[in-house]
Amino acid sequence: MTDFDKIRPYLDTEVNGALQKLKRHPMIKALMSFAFPEKKLGEIEEIVDECHSIKDFQSRVIYFAVRNVIEKSSEGFSTSGFEKLEPDTSYLFISNHRDIILDTSLLNYTLHDHGLVMTASAIGDNLVQKPFLLALSKLNRNFLIRRGLSPREMLMASKNVSEYIRQLLGSEKRSVWIAQREGRTKDGNDQTQQGVLKMLALADTENDLPAYFKKLKVVPVSISYEFDPTDVLKMPELMAKHYDVEYVKTNNEDFNSILKGALGQKKRMHIAVGDVLDEELDMIAEKEEKANKQLQMLAEVIDKNIYGSYKLWPSNYIAYDLLNGEDTYKAKYTAREKRQFERRIERRVERDNEVALKNFLAMYANPVINKLKYFGE
Repeated sequence: MTDFDKIRPYLDTEVNGALQKLKRHPMIKALMSFAFPEKKLGEIEEIVDECHSIKDFQSRVIYFAVRNVIEKSSEGFSTSGFEKLEPDTSYLFISNHRDIILDTSLLNYTLHDHGLVMTASAIGDNLVQKPFLLALSKLNRNFLIRRGLSPREMLMASKNVSEYIRQLLGSEKRSVWIAQREGRTKDGNDQTQQGVLKMLALADTENDLPAYFKKLKVVPVSISYEFDPTDVLKMPELMAKHYDVEYVKTNNEDFNSILKGALGQKKRMHIAVGDVLDEELDMIAEKEEKANKQLQMLAEVIDKNIYGSYKLWPSNYIAYDLLNGEDTYKAKYTAREKRQFERRIERRVERDNEVALKNFLAMYANPVINKLKYFGE
C-alpha cells in the first residue's frame, strides 16, 4: 500500500475490473441509460467494456451524461475564461460550491471541450457511504476527504491529503478541484475558509506560503445557477442556523440532494475561471506577514476573484430588491421573470414566515451583496 491508497481514485489498471462488477447495479444501469437513452442495453455494455482508464470512462460515458443533464435540466450553459488556460498544464481550481456533484462535472465537461487537463476532485467521505457511490466517485477521479475524525486524526488526514494534492499537481501533472470551504455554501455567501488553505499548505516543506501557492497554479472558479434546484432542501439547515440549534441530516439527505441537483430545473448556468494567481501572491509575499495573516489575505484574494467573475442572474437581482424592499435593479429583470421567481418563493416558503422568507431571499441575494462589497455598482 502507498500512503494514498485509502483516499485515491482507481488506478487505470483497476477501472475495467470495477466496471465489470458495477455495470449491472440498478443505479449504474440507470446512469448508463440516462447517458445513452437511444442505445440498447447490449450496446451500452459494449461501451463500458471498452473503458480501460478513468479518462475512457469520463469521456465515453460521464461526458454524455453531463451533456444530457445540461439539455434536460437547464435553458443553457455558458462558460468564460477557459481560453486563458494552457493545455498539458495542471492547475489547482479553488471553487465556490453549490452542488455536490454538478459543480465538478460541469468543470470537467468544459475542460474536456477545451482540450485541457481534467481534474482529480475532492469529495467528503460522508457523501459516498453507499458502496456504489464510492465506486462511482473513484471512477470519476475523486479523492476522499475524511470526516468525523479526532483532532489528531484530522491533522494526519489533512497532511495526507495535502501531500496527495502536491503529488497530483506536481509529478502526475493532474489538475485538482477543491471547494473553497467544507461543504456546500447553503446561504449563497461564498467565502473561502482559511482552514482549507491551511490544509493545502501542510505539504509546503519550505515554509514559504506565497511561493508554494504560486507553484500550485491557483485558479479561482465561479459557478452560478439561475435557479438552485436544491434551494428548498437547504432551507432546514439555514433555519436551524438562524435559531442557533443543532442541525442533524436526515437519512439519504445527501443522496436526495445529488439527484435533485442533477435533474432539477436550473434555468441558465455559468462557470467562469479566473487568472492564475501570481502577482497577488507576490504582493502577499512583500508584506512579510505571519502565515495565518498570509492565509487570510489569500482567502480574500480568492473571494474577490470569485465574486468578480460570478455571473449574476435576474433571480439574484430580484431577490436583492425583494429582500431590501426596493427596485434598485429593476432594469436587470422583466416583470415576467419577477412573477416567476415570486411563484418559486410561494411554492417553497410558508406564507407569513418572515424568517424563512428572508433566508430564502438571502440565498439568492448574497452574490449581489458580495459583488457590491468589492466592486460597488
